[in-house]
Amino acid sequence: MKAIVITQPGDADVLQLQDVPKPTPGPGQVLIHVKAAGLNRSDLLQREGKYGGDPSGQIPGLEVAGIIETCGPDANHWLPGDAVCALIANGGYAEYVVVDERHCLPVPSDMPMTEAASWPETLLTVWSNIFQSAALRAGEHFLVHGGSSGIGITAIQLAKAFGAVPFATAGSNEKAAFCESLGAIRCVNYKTHDFEAELTSYGIDVVLDMVGGDYTAKNLRLMRTGGRLMFINAMNGPKSEINIMDIMTKRLIVSGSTLKPRDAVFKAQLTADVARHVWPLVTRGDIKPVIHAVFPLSEAAEAHRLMASSEHTGKIILAIS
Repeated sequence: MKAIVITQPGDADVLQLQDVPKPTPGPGQVLIHVKAAGLNRSDLLQREGKYGGDPSGQIPGLEVAGIIETCGPDANHWLPGDAVCALIANGGYAEYVVVDERHCLPVPSDMPMTEAASWPETLLTVWSNIFQSAALRAGEHFLVHGGSSGIGITAIQLAKAFGAVPFATAGSNEKAAFCESLGAIRCVNYKTHDFEAELTSYGIDVVLDMVGGDYTAKNLRLMRTGGRLMFINAMNGPKSEINIMDIMTKRLIVSGSTLKPRDAVFKAQLTADVARHVWPLVTRGDIKPVIHAVFPLSEAAEAHRLMASSEHTGKIILAIS
């Protein structure tokens, strides 16, 4: 089968289209004929050797959509021919991938595979961090940084759908306006305004932060008593200087997570929760995907360059024939 392989740690040019062996599903697994795969920021970190060691020989890709070709032993939830999307640990930039059958979600017949591939990572990340760990409630004020990213777009829409009041930051006036069109009450252009000064009058209960660095202290000062700060990345650096008294006096909770290394049982439980509470919103069209660009598999390097530029709004997808 064809797959994109990381030949060595480095820039986008180390991604090469190669012939590799087609995988075989093991117990409880299904083999998916991949039609589309979503890009994520961690794919770039993996390629650079900054996520889990030397990536040489690895196939990146955390989320796919496609058709089940075969089912392994004891895999009895799906049938060959079923359309599914799934969060995976690796291997999505390929024509075939094996997946734990418990990590799959059903793709409706009227949903394009490019759209289906845009959902697993964002839905599971947002649900796990904001609704399970931070327990965001109706009426609370919610802030997501990187509001025009795939995560941000999903977070704004889900917060609004469940009755919370969303706020966001983004890197241009156009992106900020787009976030507000999705339901953000206020989206601050962080390149021209100080988001702390702009949002202080509102107060924030839950923050989803992928920036870190000097944002951390600002987040803590913005938060109301009992607020929860969740980290999923640290694009501005993992080190922050904070005033611990901000946490103590307001009884704040600071936490974070990475989804990729979590075990199969956790991901199965999370997928089941998303299937029950969130997937119906997707299939009804209550929340909508935003696809910025679709590249053929052979142009994965160009797709990575676009993601690295941060010029995109929404998801970047690889189409796989």
